[in-house]
Amino acid sequence: MRGYRVRAQKSQLAAGLRVELSPQSIGRMEDGQKVKICTSQIRDLLDLYCVPDPSDERDEIFLLWQEVKDQALAAKIAGTTKGWWQAYTDQYEPHFDHYLGLEAVATHMTTHQVVLLPGLLQTPGYRRAISLAGNPSVSAAAVERRLELAAHRQVRLADPNFRVDILLSEGVLRHTPGGRSVMADQLNRILELMESRPNVSIRAVPLDAGSHVGLLAQAFTLLEFPPLASHLAEPPIVYVEGYEGGLYLERTDMIDRHRRAIVDIRRVALTEDGTKQLVNQIAKEYGA
Repeated sequence: MRGYRVRAQKSQLAAGLRVELSPQSIGRMEDGQKVKICTSQIRDLLDLYCVPDPSDERDEIFLLWQEVKDQALAAKIAGTTKGWWQAYTDQYEPHFDHYLGLEAVATHMTTHQVVLLPGLLQTPGYRRAISLAGNPSVSAAAVERRLELAAHRQVRLADPNFRVDILLSEGVLRHTPGGRSVMADQLNRILELMESRPNVSIRAVPLDAGSHVGLLAQAFTLLEFPPLASHLAEPPIVYVEGYEGGLYLERTDMIDRHRRAIVDIRRVALTEDGTKQLVNQIAKEYGA
């Protein structure tokens, strides 16, 4: 960008004032060093530097900018950059670090759960009960940090560009970690999300649904990512978590097999309205 700035006879100070960056930041950017900047700031700089709009020069700059963003996203998906969740590495198993990075950049998540609710839905009471079940001697401070981690993850549900499809065995709704009152609160939270988050779909699979592939596939999560430049296309990933660790499945045949499983599970799942009725019914049983 230095050439454009010099040609327009603008100083680094003038450029910095235009986009609210320091002259030093402008200099680092011109030297190809890492600077936090957004698309609107680049557009403002090009206007300041009198680069015509439209023009081949401007198009080329934005094409390069898109490649930079794509590379940053690909690096995050690959787990080569640090994310907010790494401040909590003492509160989750090592294999889960990669999953949190994937979840943070996915645009579509489909999960099938047969025993526990996914973390994105869990209330503090439910999360606390699960933490204590896994380690009864865990400290109160550690539990609070796990609750912070869960709350931070759930912020993504407010992103309308993040689509979440959740398929739950009825058994998930009937297990009572922490007791009936905790589960009653949890079921009310599910109902609240179903009403307030149009990007979140929750459907239950009744216990009498008969035979379906979900009985064999058990719990898994399919994560899909935004389209990048053609040479940086990121394939979907299936995550399967077990008591001893997690598996990340990327082979096309494995992805296709899980997509077919999702289709079959949806075939036997209740509609969203039917799911709301079931959740309401169980919540009343628990005294909600």
